[in-house]
Amino acid sequence: MTTTTQSTLGRAAALAGTSLLALSIAAPAHAQATQIEELVVTAQKREQRLIDVGASVASLDAETLRTARIAGATDLTTQVPNVDVKENIPGAQAIVTVRGVGLNDFSSTNNSTVGLYVDEVFLASFAQMDFNFFDLDRIEVLKGPQGTLYGRNSTAGAINILSAAPSLSGTSGYLTATAANYSRFEGEGAANLAVNDTLAFRFSGKAINQDQGYWYSRTLKHDLGDQDILLGRAQMLWKPDERLSVRLKFETERNRSSIGVGKFFGTIPTAAGVSCPDFSNPSHCVNSHGYTDVTSDKFAGDWEHEAPYRVNQWNATGRIDADLGFAKLAAVTGYIRFKREFYTDADAGPTADAEFDQNDKVRQFSQEVRLSGEAMGRANWIVGAYYSWDRVQTFTPGTLKDVFNTNVLITADQTTRSKAAFAQVDWTLVQRLTLTTGVRYTDEDRDYTGGTRDLNPFGLSFLCLAVGACAPGPGQTQLSFADASISDKNWSWRAGLNYKPTDDSLVYAAISRGVKSGGFFNGITTSSFALAPYKPEQLTDYEVGAKARLFDRRLSLDASAFWYDYKDLQTQTFTNVGAVSLIKLANVDKATVRGLDVQAVWLPVTGLTLQAGLGLLHTELGRFNTAGAAGVIAVPKGNKLPNAPDVTLNLQGRYEWQVREGWTAALQAGGHYSDSVFKEALNTPYLSADSYWLFDARASLASRSGWELAVWAKNLGDKRYVTQATDNGIGMGYRVFNAPRTYGVTLTKRFE
Repeated sequence: MTTTTQSTLGRAAALAGTSLLALSIAAPAHAQATQIEELVVTAQKREQRLIDVGASVASLDAETLRTARIAGATDLTTQVPNVDVKENIPGAQAIVTVRGVGLNDFSSTNNSTVGLYVDEVFLASFAQMDFNFFDLDRIEVLKGPQGTLYGRNSTAGAINILSAAPSLSGTSGYLTATAANYSRFEGEGAANLAVNDTLAFRFSGKAINQDQGYWYSRTLKHDLGDQDILLGRAQMLWKPDERLSVRLKFETERNRSSIGVGKFFGTIPTAAGVSCPDFSNPSHCVNSHGYTDVTSDKFAGDWEHEAPYRVNQWNATGRIDADLGFAKLAAVTGYIRFKREFYTDADAGPTADAEFDQNDKVRQFSQEVRLSGEAMGRANWIVGAYYSWDRVQTFTPGTLKDVFNTNVLITADQTTRSKAAFAQVDWTLVQRLTLTTGVRYTDEDRDYTGGTRDLNPFGLSFLCLAVGACAPGPGQTQLSFADASISDKNWSWRAGLNYKPTDDSLVYAAISRGVKSGGFFNGITTSSFALAPYKPEQLTDYEVGAKARLFDRRLSLDASAFWYDYKDLQTQTFTNVGAVSLIKLANVDKATVRGLDVQAVWLPVTGLTLQAGLGLLHTELGRFNTAGAAGVIAVPKGNKLPNAPDVTLNLQGRYEWQVREGWTAALQAGGHYSDSVFKEALNTPYLSADSYWLFDARASLASRSGWELAVWAKNLGDKRYVTQATDNGIGMGYRVFNAPRTYGVTLTKRFE
């Protein structure tokens, strides 16, 4: 986008903001107190008031998602304490960490430790984590292991993404258009059509087009990171009577975008006594070709290859709810077909030392059936069964010609079958005191075939020679290969006491256990040893908490303290093969996490809402082994878990008032703080991120007839902080930074 276009948009945003600010100055505040709206969630697979749920749950409703521009997983950090999100590569591969527990891997064959559910369908592959939110009813973030009701791989917690459902109440909808800097334009809309009293449809979609990316390649002489995304959803609700409800959903995504490349750093010193990398003086450190990047611009580099990102996906979900008299039935069926291709320049420089063209294909099917009911007025129960099947295939040609004089091919074909049965009961012991007990049995089988082949297209592969896998000369070599199966049978459970002193307060204590299944690493490997399966991990959570609505429901407080006993934690370490040190996914015997979650909402006067969230963590890894230049290194007990900041803080204020009859204005501002954090288990100082603050703001003017004009900005201070850092082990690495300051204008029209 040209400077003129940027300036024009900036002037338009400034003019809109000035007009809205002028209205705000003219409007007096009202003194009458208001009440906090009651939130209803389905965190425990049935509708409950949030204050009645004896667990740490954060719920973001549709209005919060809209006004805070929560467009993807990376935005959740600004709303929920003790949540961290990083991207392995700029613009893709988002990894969510909750309370210090998260995935420290990039394999498409792996699953997130935070179970991600879209309309109650579990996403089976890490490859599926990158998508845009649109037309949602709410997002629920459940903290702590959710092994009883959610099952697969939810040791850290679960995130429920719930689409806005069709309604029988009539015809309604909305249209919204956004223009932002970087030549970004968004269009989103939804239409709810009630055909009659028993049948309704909802159609929604979103289009994103961004012509200018955040990153600029001096070699290619153009920017990277443009976006061209189309999303669509069609739903049907059939409810012939109060005893039966059928909901069908079909969803599709077409993505023809590009991603960015990390900022290069060298690890080979140019003189004696130099410590590398040296971010204060990058000229001191180079790669094996003598290259370094001395420019300070975090979004500029000498990248020599385009970075396309392509996704084609469709999914179908069906849900049946029926009142059988003795119990209520819920059956959820899901099918997803997903394909993705992206190119990553892992050497982050002008030579082709480590570049990969990754192709992922995922197919999955899942079926869950639940019965729930009440027994003798003293027990609310739920029992169910779950089955899932998924197949993940990857095909990744890699170019290593400028450092190893060869190319490689990485493949994987993995099939997973998971079966589970579960039950949970809330027992009323005495008035206001409830005992919760739950258990789940899981039987999971995983078959894997894959490895890395040295293609040796130039007749003399230095990679193959360096790892001692071949003799000089032509011919391909299979560097690593695995054709193996693993099986895991485990129990997860939950027990807790809930005491309600009043209808608007809750005190609870709970012990719960979750299990994440074992699996196989999917990356470049030069020895079959690196493909040895890693073991399941197990987390036991000891937690106490309290919730209260105070001062005539004008103040809401939720707090919880927790201690995790973490066993066989899955994390990245290194293995030596010849002269090369490469990543291996392995287990750390033990780790502990303890911390505190606090969330507060206060309505001091009509129209003014103040929110705060505080997260405190103390994490500690046990002793484990890794590889170094001198062989095996024993890392002593005491390292911090990756992506686990000691302190996170979220603040937000919103003031809304009536300007004149039929017109309402609002001002909103938010801040997010995160403490410094390591990006891997070895706690390497240069693979870390410093503490940072982010600030967002929004001003809007809305009419009773459904129109709204809003001007907004994210990352107002244009703060650049490290979201991921990687050392490739061959003389170079790169650091990934957050998105720069963005701002724009949004026009919305709602129809009733």
